[in-house]
Amino acid sequence: MTKFPLTGKHTTVLCGLCHVNGVYKGTPTACEGCHLPKYQQTTNPPHAASGFPVTCATCHTTTQWLGAKFDHTAMTAFPLTGKHTTVACGLCHLKGVYKGTPTTCAACHLTKYQQTTNPNHVTAGFPTDCSICHSTSQWLGAVFDHSKTKFPLTGKHTTVQCALCHVGGRFAGTPTDCYACHQKAYETVTNPNHRTAGFPTTCTMCHNTTQWKGATFTHKFPIYSGSHAGKWTLCSDCHRVASSYSIFSCIDCHEHNKTSMDAKHRGRANYVYASPSCYQCHPTGKH
Repeated sequence: MTKFPLTGKHTTVLCGLCHVNGVYKGTPTACEGCHLPKYQQTTNPPHAASGFPVTCATCHTTTQWLGAKFDHTAMTAFPLTGKHTTVACGLCHLKGVYKGTPTTCAACHLTKYQQTTNPNHVTAGFPTDCSICHSTSQWLGAVFDHSKTKFPLTGKHTTVQCALCHVGGRFAGTPTDCYACHQKAYETVTNPNHRTAGFPTTCTMCHNTTQWKGATFTHKFPIYSGSHAGKWTLCSDCHRVASSYSIFSCIDCHEHNKTSMDAKHRGRANYVYASPSCYQCHPTGKH
């Protein structure tokens, strides 16, 4: 019969409490029509000072006035998840201020950020956006997605402790070249001796992150194919000068004596009886 059906506790209220002075027609149906004094008097939290809406149904029900619940997800731009759902309102909404409460991580967690020493977030230059490593479900056991950096981790790199690369708690500006971490291995390798051979310090030319040993080099010369298959085991079989791998020998493996080769190449322009010359004309190892 009306536009205001009675539910819950409203069904037991005396008519005269809402229909004051016997006025029934035009009785206000908005919450504040009856509950405005209660709204203004409430101090925990202070509804008026906090700028709460006067629509009581946002938090209260007609079944139970106390034990109000606020739907943070539906009513705000900061949905509560994980441990945030059990935090007392006053820990974030200081001094009863609810309107305009900052939603950044640092607003609540800055002290924790500044006090953390393993690793030291401040000296490492970590961003104050906690969600990059932490979650609302579990604060400890933070996980950083390295793939979002310019150095994605693959293979064995995924199991290396952060501090082995980020020495002294330095995270911002950590070098990404191979030599920065693998200098000692490069300097101490003797078979072959990387330094004396003048090998580049780009480890990925021969190694990969899945397996360090068993390095392979993509040779422009088809050294494992055809008649060369299975004919050698060490780089030094062809590269006789350890200080320079640009010097190599073709003649030592093949019975190409000078007299025979001179005769076969008679009339060939720029012919010289030397291994580098062999390669210039026979880059695939074929006649």
